[in-house]
Formats: sequence, structure tokens, C-alpha cells
Amino acid sequence: MDFKVDGKTVMIIGGGFESYRKLQNFLDSSAEITVFSNEFSEDIKTLAAQGKVCLSQIYITDVQKFMVHLTIKPDLVLAVTNDYALNVQLVLAAKKLGCIVYCVSDPSLSDFILPAVARVGDVKIAVSTSGKSPVVARMLRQRIERLVTAEDLLEIELQVYLRKVLKNCETDQRVRSKLLNEILNNVDIKQALNEGKLYVAKALSLKLVQNKEATMS
Repeated sequence: MDFKVDGKTVMIIGGGFESYRKLQNFLDSSAEITVFSNEFSEDIKTLAAQGKVCLSQIYITDVQKFMVHLTIKPDLVLAVTNDYALNVQLVLAAKKLGCIVYCVSDPSLSDFILPAVARVGDVKIAVSTSGKSPVVARMLRQRIERLVTAEDLLEIELQVYLRKVLKNCETDQRVRSKLLNEILNNVDIKQALNEGKLYVAKALSLKLVQNKEATMS
């Protein structure tokens, strides 16, 4: 499941390394992200300076009072402080407000799991151990990132280009899908992508499409 959080409010409580890691999941969206903490890591301060997150410096002593006095009810609440009891109190209070919650110290209280996400260009691959071992999930994420090649990224660009071309000249979705798969496995096109020659791959692909159209007409 990949939440669409564009236009939503995301509240992250905790300003350390774990908070920084978790908020990476929301930076690609247009969500309004606010980090609450009594202190913030340099990485989080950098994101704030770039306008990617808002910071609210606060030391939470009364969870109920803190939640009640929020000016806007957040859509998602992530409790990622280093205080186990505080995290639990925060998510329980947020649940009463109808928020979707994540608790770093007790996955059983969370409404969702934040997997380790391998990001290479437009490729995103989520790796989850169901919250049982974040360390192993991170190791697997790093391994996957090494597997995604420059050729794979060019293949995505080629497929995006060809989908637009085929939508204008072929109405049958099954035929389009078959052509895209043929292009994906074409030896000459794969060689061109391996050499970084996207323009050659496009030309070869268009020729293949035109030949198919001529055969079918």
C-alpha cells in the first residue's frame, strides 16, 4: 500500500535520526510535514531550511493538552521519539482524534508499516520485514539499490515514451501490451540501452512498431 498524502498534513514527533529516516517517505509528496521536538538533528534542520518541512520546537509533558491544542488535526501522526511511553501515549491520543498513526516503539499500535524503500531514479521498491527487523530491511534495501542499473532507468524512459506513441496508433490494449513486452526483450534495443543510447533504442522501437502495424494492416 502506498499512501497518497498529497495535500495531507503529516505530524512527526521526534527530531532525531529515526525521525529523519521516516520523513523521507513523505518528501516526494506535497504533504504538509511538521516535525515536533525539543531539539532537531542537523539533517532535519537542513530540510527545514530548504522549505521541505516545518519545525515546531516543543517539550511535551502533557500529551492530552498537546493534542487538544493542535490548530489543525493531522491526517497522519508518527511517534518516533526515544521515549517508549511517550510514543504510546501520543499514538493512543491521536487515534482518539481519528488520525492514522505510526508508533516506532510498538508496531502493534501502528495503522501502517513504513518499509525500507530502495530509491534509484524513478524506481521505488519497498522492503518490509513486517516490523520484525528494520536492520535486515535496511540491508536488503541497500542490496536492491545496487541491483538497479542505468539500463533499467533508461528502459523506464523508453517505455514511457512508447506508451504515449502506442496510445495514439493502437486502440487494443492487449496489442499494446504485447508490443511493449517484445520491445522490453528485444536484443538490439537492450544493447542500445546498455550503451546509454536512448535515441537509438527509440528509433529501433518505432521501427518495430511500424513493422507490426504494416503486418496487421
